[in-house]
Amino acid sequence: MKNIFKLFIGAFLVLMTNVYAEETQNLQIFSVDNSKGVITAKSIEKAFNANGVVVDVNNDMNSIFSKRYGKVHHKNYNLAIFTNPKLVSKLMKKYPTIGLITPLSMSIYEDATKNTINISTLSLAGMARITNIPTTDTDLIAYAKLIDVALHAALPNGKYLVVNHHTKPASTLLTEFSIELELEEGDTYVDAKESFKEEFEGELGPVGFLIPKSYSFVHEDYDFFDTYSIIRFNAIYPVSKNHPDAGAYAPFSVVIYKKKDEKSTHIAYPSIDNWITGLDITDKETIKVVNQTQTMIKTILEELTE
Repeated sequence: MKNIFKLFIGAFLVLMTNVYAEETQNLQIFSVDNSKGVITAKSIEKAFNANGVVVDVNNDMNSIFSKRYGKVHHKNYNLAIFTNPKLVSKLMKKYPTIGLITPLSMSIYEDATKNTINISTLSLAGMARITNIPTTDTDLIAYAKLIDVALHAALPNGKYLVVNHHTKPASTLLTEFSIELELEEGDTYVDAKESFKEEFEGELGPVGFLIPKSYSFVHEDYDFFDTYSIIRFNAIYPVSKNHPDAGAYAPFSVVIYKKKDEKSTHIAYPSIDNWITGLDITDKETIKVVNQTQTMIKTILEELTE
């Protein structure tokens, strides 16, 4: 069985290397005809879970958008987050940056005209770009392959669509901070981290950010390694109108970690304004909202780490 899986990984790597060489796209869209309506966001979640990709949150965004804004853009639109804890743990040992895509996210959306259902996720190239993990890393390749297997199970007879976003190099791919947590008498670094997180969460809510899910990973190399899945509806709503594949980037992940052999605590997230180049956004009002979202969370973390 292990040998068979290695063969799958090898074939997948060759395929992705060819695609990567042709033109690097940071996200992928898997699509299939759904005119009979048998495939749903819930059936997709079930298929992902059955194939080792755990879906922790799967939100019907149309229900939220209709209540908040009185209008929806797509027949169906879900945003979901998912992980494979085993591979995350293996990658953490080598690359703390895996936290920048933990959890991974996807959008599930239906095109009413074409009667298709689509799933947008990061490609192997997109995962590597954000984390700076080489595309040749066997664990990252295995992660991308797991997603590929889950997509094929979720959308039988589906296929990858051609994605031609005119991506540009990001001016600032990541937004990063570091801080030395001060320990009160009798406190541990975990205690200090919890105090920091409490302040962080307290700042997010009042300006419209929500936390669908947070994670705490236990690893021998770290005093703590936590990640947040964060979303701002006022950003994803206008973006998703013309770019429903934005779910490959949203919700976005914030990682907070401290290695045992370091004094500093590191905090980072993929810069929100990268959506503009990553999704080829040209609408001025949408760009304004995206830039505003980046400024808001950056300002919060600047104030907490100064």
